[in-house]
Amino acid sequence: MDNRGSKGGKLARTRRLRLFCQAAWFALTNGYAAGFLEKKIYTGKLKSLCVPGLNCYSCPGALAGCPIGSLQAVLSSSSFAVSCYVLGFLMMFGTLLGRFICGWLCPFGLVQDLLHKIPFPGKKKNLPGHRFLKYMKYVVLLLFVILLPSLAVGVTGNGNPWFCKYICPSGTLMGGLPLGLGNPMLRSALGKLFSWKVFLLLLTVVLSVKYYRPFCKYVCPLGAIYGLFNPVSLYRFRIEEKTCIQCGACQKVCGMDIRVWETPNSAECIRCGDCRTVCPTGSIRSTMERMREEGRMQKESQGGV
Repeated sequence: MDNRGSKGGKLARTRRLRLFCQAAWFALTNGYAAGFLEKKIYTGKLKSLCVPGLNCYSCPGALAGCPIGSLQAVLSSSSFAVSCYVLGFLMMFGTLLGRFICGWLCPFGLVQDLLHKIPFPGKKKNLPGHRFLKYMKYVVLLLFVILLPSLAVGVTGNGNPWFCKYICPSGTLMGGLPLGLGNPMLRSALGKLFSWKVFLLLLTVVLSVKYYRPFCKYVCPLGAIYGLFNPVSLYRFRIEEKTCIQCGACQKVCGMDIRVWETPNSAECIRCGDCRTVCPTGSIRSTMERMREEGRMQKESQGGV
């Protein structure tokens, strides 16, 4: 009983820490206050850079761009065939952190986490058909981020940023609504496409209250990219098989509903850390923990010598 209470308190502290990190990163990357006051987009030198999470370029407070938006801009342009910066950026953060970015550094991940805290009867982790729907984000990545921007081009040879233009609810929430509501001229020009985007945003909001992170699980192409790096990223999990009792406590607390003892580095894992916190035997270890322990043991052995 005492142990369960201790685990519960530790879990609450872990979640508060993650929420604080998410909010701090949100404030840091969207800290251009003048943009919100003037209803204009920041266009300074920082805007040529990317942040690792899904952070809309058109958000009035955004100081840098979104990697998915930047990738589409390159693929849809007649002037570029490939961008070493964007691909290198995604590979760097993917190999370092994987989907840790989704759990700790993504502004729209924070939005979904806060929505899911709203009291609602019958909360569930997954939508019906989760086993198949979780692969939809790879279809979105391939079709709306890569193929359509590259191939569906006009007479000038330029395409459209299909995901940003037709799907992304983060862009609607953080860019479309603040700019549209605050700028009368822009508001008068809004049409059916904006209505469609608002509908998708409202659908995402409603689903996020009942289901845990539906956009991350089923739609987000950035999560799809980072998830591919989970098994090989510098920050990853490992199960200590000698001590793991396969009690299922990790899956029970996991919002992504992962059988952690079987696939600790699943492409669905957002590295929130809840599983490690509640593990009764401490069998879920991160590479960072192991590196610290190995370094400590090496120092102790050298001191003994």
